[in-house]
Amino acid sequence: MRSSLPRARPEQTRPTPGGPGPPTRTTDVQLWWLPLGAGGSPVVRASGRLYEALLSRHQHRPPADLYHSALQVLVDDVTFVIEVAPAWSRPTPDQRDIVGTGAVGARPLGCTRWFRYQIRRWRDGFIPDQAYAVGGARHLSADPGRAHLLLSLVDQSPTLVWGRDQLRTGEMWNSNSVVAWLLTHSGLDPGGPPARGRAPGWGAGLELARRQQDRERR
Repeated sequence: MRSSLPRARPEQTRPTPGGPGPPTRTTDVQLWWLPLGAGGSPVVRASGRLYEALLSRHQHRPPADLYHSALQVLVDDVTFVIEVAPAWSRPTPDQRDIVGTGAVGARPLGCTRWFRYQIRRWRDGFIPDQAYAVGGARHLSADPGRAHLLLSLVDQSPTLVWGRDQLRTGEMWNSNSVVAWLLTHSGLDPGGPPARGRAPGWGAGLELARRQQDRERR
């Protein structure tokens, strides 16, 4: 895993055509929180509820709503969707938009696409279940430097085994982990899921980014 990460460029804005006035921002980094399984298979929703019911009982707490996260970046008049999805999912972006792959469940299983996930930096992509997002888009930055940095970091995203806690962070690695890792290394406030909600894997991404940043400072 690379330890040297690119730096953000200073903020830039494009002047409004037609004369003086406040600049028009053409950059937007958006974080979306989507209920687990929204708009998709009822099996995913049901299994998620069962998982949370069992885990919350074990941890002696009320069950929470489960969320997964997605990033959308507008920069230089182009929209990119950053997502982690099964290799067999549809719609499928162009091969050039797939910047990394990892195994699901166990490393040897990654040899088949049924147990492999993709990290996508999808130019002109879209979020299929965006209509179900809770609270709409969270606008994290209008700084082109931050946006370009985030996009450049997607290639460096860790490709740990999905569903496993290989780093002993206390949480399994999944798509939420990748988003949290990217936001932290981009210098953006990752925040957290909506109230009364939980994003499995979010803490794993935050913890890995913190460990790497501590090593770099030392």
